Amino acid sequence: QVQLVESGGGLVQAGGSLRLSCAASGLTFSTYAMGWFRQASGKEREFVGVITWSGGYTHYADSVKGRFTISRDNAKNTVYLQMNSLKPEDTAVYHCAADRRTGWSILPNEYDYWGQGTQVTVSS
Repeated sequence: QVQLVESGGGLVQAGGSLRLSCAASGLTFSTYAMGWFRQASGKEREFVGVITWSGGYTHYADSVKGRFTISRDNAKNTVYLQMNSLKPEDTAVYHCAADRRTGWSILPNEYDYWGQGTQVTVSS
């Protein structure tokens, strides 16, 4: 049974930082590209960024580029999202997702497994 469990969310002031973690089990983690998505209240799920299976390539949404960084530790079956210079518009539930295809994608429907999400709230 595949499980993705996010942690590290919380309430932070604008300009602050948070680091989210996503611990994976039940899959060969090192063969999956891992994505981060977010969903604000009343809005559609939005791509944040992705990291390839090896960690050798990352791609980010323009809205977070230069502020957010994705990394992974395949020995720990964990992917991270470091979020700096947070803005109120970053407030959302953040989900990690696993994609078993070769390559990477920004499309939610191309991901095979999803975590339940962790709430990030940025106050102004």
